[in-house]
Amino acid sequence: MINWIRKNLLSGVMVIGLLVGIGLLVYPSVANYWNQFHQSRAIMSYSETVDKMSEEDYKKILDSARKYNERLAERGLHFVMSDADRAEYESELNIDGSGIMGYISVPKFHIRVPIYHGTEENVLQIAIGHLEATSLPVGGESTHAQVSGHRGLPSARLFTDLDKIREGDTWTITILNETLTYECDQIRIVEPEDLSELQIVEGEDLCTLITCTPYGINTHRLLVRGHRVPNAQGNADVTADGIQIEPVYIAPVLAVPAIIILLIILLISTRRAKKHDSAAIKRLYMERRGLRKPDSK
Repeated sequence: MINWIRKNLLSGVMVIGLLVGIGLLVYPSVANYWNQFHQSRAIMSYSETVDKMSEEDYKKILDSARKYNERLAERGLHFVMSDADRAEYESELNIDGSGIMGYISVPKFHIRVPIYHGTEENVLQIAIGHLEATSLPVGGESTHAQVSGHRGLPSARLFTDLDKIREGDTWTITILNETLTYECDQIRIVEPEDLSELQIVEGEDLCTLITCTPYGINTHRLLVRGHRVPNAQGNADVTADGIQIEPVYIAPVLAVPAIIILLIILLISTRRAKKHDSAAIKRLYMERRGLRKPDSK
């Protein structure tokens, strides 16, 4: 038994190592796909709820959100919310009780992700969060909606590619039956405590996308600001014409077959070794009983 363990220990360790390597390679792709699947389902569910609503429902909900923004512009930006303020905020645009207020589409890096109320970690792990105490993303003069997302999560892309945005690029935010288009006009990197770029600008209709930077260090904040522009005709919320293959998907596609080939070679080598050992044992058995002459050397 001990001899068998010694002979097979190395092979077992190599097999386990290969399996772990495959798992590590495919995890980001599989986890990201899984999150995208659930994000798509959440958006689909939201859209189905919106489709069942009447024009009167749209008007009532949007009017309430716009009045909320008017009150916010009058009193100024305060990131410390009372319980009453928070309850009021969470009731706005929450049409199905899920916390989804709409979704954002960024054609530059091919994402479409739900926007939830608040920026708590359970939200940011799976989607984009609306920064509470800022304007609701329904547009209008003297509004500045702000949404935040993580970078570099192994399980979801979210705002990982936000640093690729350049001035002139656009994104859309869909709330109920309305799609708002924003064009990037300013990119800033600031300290986390610097709120000067997040203030409401009188008469302006702004939206800022926020994430951490530098990648993996996260000591600062990347602020990508856009101003409202007319929706491009027939192209306000359209998916990309082609599918972009990201490096995160290429690595497993190339590496997994190579690992599988190595695993097959290992198994063949192990089988041959076992056959050799079995033949040697059989030959020794026969030699000891005088059934055949020892092999000459």
